[in-house]
Amino acid sequence: MTTSSLPESLQQQLAESRFMKAVHRQPVDTTPLWIMRQAGRYLPEYMNVRNRVTFMELCKTPELACEVTVTAREILGVDAAILFADLLPILEPMGINLEYVRGEGPVIHNPVRSGADVDRIHAVEDVEQLNYVFDAIRMIRAALPPNIPLIGFAGAPFTLASYTIEGGGSKNYVHTKTIMYNDEGAWSALMERLVDSASLYLQAQIAAGCQCVQIFDSWAGCLCPSDYRRYVLPWVKKLISSVEPFAPVINFLNGNPALLKLQREAGGQVMGIDWRSPLDEAWKTFGYDVAIQGNMDPVSIYADLPVLRQRVADVLQLAEGRPGHIFNLGHGVMPDMNPDHVRAVVDFVHELGAR
Repeated sequence: MTTSSLPESLQQQLAESRFMKAVHRQPVDTTPLWIMRQAGRYLPEYMNVRNRVTFMELCKTPELACEVTVTAREILGVDAAILFADLLPILEPMGINLEYVRGEGPVIHNPVRSGADVDRIHAVEDVEQLNYVFDAIRMIRAALPPNIPLIGFAGAPFTLASYTIEGGGSKNYVHTKTIMYNDEGAWSALMERLVDSASLYLQAQIAAGCQCVQIFDSWAGCLCPSDYRRYVLPWVKKLISSVEPFAPVINFLNGNPALLKLQREAGGQVMGIDWRSPLDEAWKTFGYDVAIQGNMDPVSIYADLPVLRQRVADVLQLAEGRPGHIFNLGHGVMPDMNPDHVRAVVDFVHELGAR
């Protein structure tokens, strides 16, 4: 499954790309970047497509997913594309009834609230039900320039488990932590099924044409270090170690600088960080034998351009020109941001990163 079908000449060009060289901590001509949610509602070109279909139709129609992925990359001039998809559709073949409600986001109609509920969740053994994702990847890879890598992704086990248990977004993760603390056997069974499913899913993305994958632990920041170590770390480590033989993994964790050492222990060739940690201190904590991705506060994009330029410069200065820095926001672009300011970030990074 995981053997790339791309021509050897294309694989070589991709390996020499600015983004992939940074992943491997090799010198580059300027700092590469991509932006989380770079294909999103702030772009008029995205909304022209999105207004014609529902969100799930967009995710499940390969031609449309390809269009918004490639268009956003071209408009911004970033150094990598990221597959347009969502974290949660992998839950559908596992037995989860998922709906995207306009104005509310994802809603799970049959959330897991007990050990008995976990019994009805089964690992994905055949990713064929997710073929729309792999078809989109093949189309995107064919449409991208040969020096622009494609990033795939999946939700990290804790983030997927939390959605599965809470039934949607949460502020305090009461249901998730209740199962985690009170029924560790059920928690472990759920995490194992999520890891096995995400592993197959990511390997299939790589086989279809992704050069790198990111694991999003968007919600693990709600945990204290001892809880992360006990209930999450073994599962993230298992997932990353199952994927890394086939492509580099970006391990992105949001929301808690106290987890940096454990994030590094979990693995990954690139450590993705949010804006709550100074980049230089985080990299020192991780060790310089890994690349780092980040980490400008997304709200900086609302600033006037001279201020925004300085915000970009501040992050680059903390990276000290060391090979292995991939510029990104500390999280994603917001729907009402000015596209011209997002493009300006790209220009500033390429200009200042070359110095």
